[in-house]
Amino acid sequence: CAIGEENYVSVTLVFWKRPEGLFVSNERTIAAPPRADAGSPATRKTSYRPEVQGLRALAVLMVVTYHVWLGRVSGGVDIFLLISAFLMTLSFTRKVESGAPLRLLSHWLHLLKRLLPAVVVVILGVLAGTWAILPQSRWPDVLEQAWASLLYRQNWLLADSAVDYYAQDHSGASPLQHFWSLSIQGQVFVLWPLVFAGTALLSRLLRRWTGQDHVLLRYRSLLVAAFGAIFAVSLPYSIQQTATNQAHAYFDTGARLWEFALGSLLALALPYLKPGRILRVVLGWAGLAAMLSCGLLLTVDRSFPGFIALWPTLAAAAIITAGQSGSRFGVDRFLTWKPLVALGDNSYALYLWHWPLLVLALAGAGITAPNLFQGLCIVAASVVLAVLTTRFVEKPLREWHWPKRRAWRGAVVIAACGALLAGPVAVWQSQLLADEAEAASQPKELTPGAAALAPENAGKPTPEAKIIPAPAAMKNEWADIDGLCTDGNVPSDPLLQGCLQNNKPDKVTKRIVVLGDSHAQQYMAALGPIAKSHGWEVVTLLKGNCRFGGESPERDADCNAFNRASAQYVLDHRPDAVFTVASLTHKEAPFETEVPEYLAGIKPFTDAGMDVVGIRDNPRFNINMPECVQKNGEDAECNVPEQESLAGSSPLDAYRGQVPRLHLMDMSDFICADGTCPAVVGNVYVYKDDNHLTKTYVQTMIPMFERRLLAATGWK
Repeated sequence: CAIGEENYVSVTLVFWKRPEGLFVSNERTIAAPPRADAGSPATRKTSYRPEVQGLRALAVLMVVTYHVWLGRVSGGVDIFLLISAFLMTLSFTRKVESGAPLRLLSHWLHLLKRLLPAVVVVILGVLAGTWAILPQSRWPDVLEQAWASLLYRQNWLLADSAVDYYAQDHSGASPLQHFWSLSIQGQVFVLWPLVFAGTALLSRLLRRWTGQDHVLLRYRSLLVAAFGAIFAVSLPYSIQQTATNQAHAYFDTGARLWEFALGSLLALALPYLKPGRILRVVLGWAGLAAMLSCGLLLTVDRSFPGFIALWPTLAAAAIITAGQSGSRFGVDRFLTWKPLVALGDNSYALYLWHWPLLVLALAGAGITAPNLFQGLCIVAASVVLAVLTTRFVEKPLREWHWPKRRAWRGAVVIAACGALLAGPVAVWQSQLLADEAEAASQPKELTPGAAALAPENAGKPTPEAKIIPAPAAMKNEWADIDGLCTDGNVPSDPLLQGCLQNNKPDKVTKRIVVLGDSHAQQYMAALGPIAKSHGWEVVTLLKGNCRFGGESPERDADCNAFNRASAQYVLDHRPDAVFTVASLTHKEAPFETEVPEYLAGIKPFTDAGMDVVGIRDNPRFNINMPECVQKNGEDAECNVPEQESLAGSSPLDAYRGQVPRLHLMDMSDFICADGTCPAVVGNVYVYKDDNHLTKTYVQTMIPMFERRLLAATGWK
């Protein structure tokens, strides 16, 4: 009932004592005889379906191929979800209609015992690769995701960060992020049996209360109604969420339930679907063509899981409906090819291994995408590890009889597997926290940061010390803003609902609004404390990757709309000053330009008598600066030439004298010095990634920032 789950109902010989007499059912090859009153198509003989294993193999090959060479989403995972529900529904429906007990606790324990060992082995392998290959700043996220993967909640962890611009790690993918689909499956593997059990109970109660055996009261009919309702609710929800919040919807279990419901409805309808041989041939090949072409023709990663996901799921449904065509031209002849079926038997482990190997290989080689040979090596290694995991981990535990005899024994095995992973993760996290505390406790004179570049310190060597912030603390290096806007600062425009402000002073001497993106926010690490000491009230209106300026075709529609709303807020509230970032840096030449329509954007403010402060932007790079230091040390490789980071002549010079009340600031001499833009200054990381200043470093700039701000504006 999962990726890699064997394509049969049970491996155990099951004996039931019934009024009809004693019978034995090995459900790997035949279906259990139905109850006399079942009145359903369950009487049809249901045999092992190797074409489903072949379909699973093709789906995992799609996922692997698209990830390794195309860098896209294939739709293969959606097929896995459908197959999981399809097989689970066949299993539970047969049990109920044959009168077998469901034994949900035993079912869940067996399923966890079946799935968890391979998960633990893969995550332990990922942790070893993380320690050997990935920079230390990425370790905390991997450890957090290890817990989330173990507890089947990885999809919610990714959903929370997917919609948070400031939480995104643009420097590289996580080797565990593919566990999102397994987490959704795990959640459905808990929910679906409850639906089967609840529907069975309802069927019995209704038939007992009514005294009738009406077709609408029978178990299969009630299941159709239940899964039809889930499909009818989940699909519109998925479409709506994908249209309005796609990044979150992609990982949202509720937006994926309809795919499972479709698989269940297919399993319930299949006995009634009897296409002829020719139609089976056409259905099979049409479904295969649609399935393989999905990721090539659609931008799956930006449009799923809305109605577009019907493409791969209906394609898979067509292939399953075609079944065993009985024709040598049917697609089942291809899907039952022994190597393909064998790959299907190892598909669960292959899915688990391929993504971590890809991410770690790219990180180790320092490349963004593999070539054909490198990709083949990654795929080959994934297949080998998948076969070994299936053969020596998954299969022995599946065939181990001791845990099957008592439920508590199965629970012991599951707990042991969890402890095998939880122990190393907990110890590692504790060590990182201890290192972080040790680095933070150093005397301030050992970590002067930007003060090391002050003229009075020119030529003075920086003492030896641990670089701060510690890698484990790097993700917390965004500038702090006290909280949401309150009282009269609350915007009326819903586009500005993320409005933030510092704690309002008892006596407000000046009101300032900060406009722009994350590069404006990073300076709040200096502006915030300065404002507190002077009694200034500061409100921030920020949108990721949206530099403030007038209407421009160089910005997307959302950014232009946000800037219009921000400008109107300023004109309505009439603060004393507006703080902005007045230039725009780039990773490639030209390395620094004027902000599109910057003067047009700020002129309404200055015309209304407000001051505008425009600060020069900081450099952007093609490398993650702290990770470069963690890999290579503080050598020249991490110190980028200034001419490859900033314009030779500041774009701010072009603004001088153009608009009255525009005050310009340039802090670049405290970021770059002696012709280079280093990754570390005064034992402090300058950057938290490839373009954002750390909160810690900006805080070391406070005295210089305050002097220049007051000098530029003339404020007292």
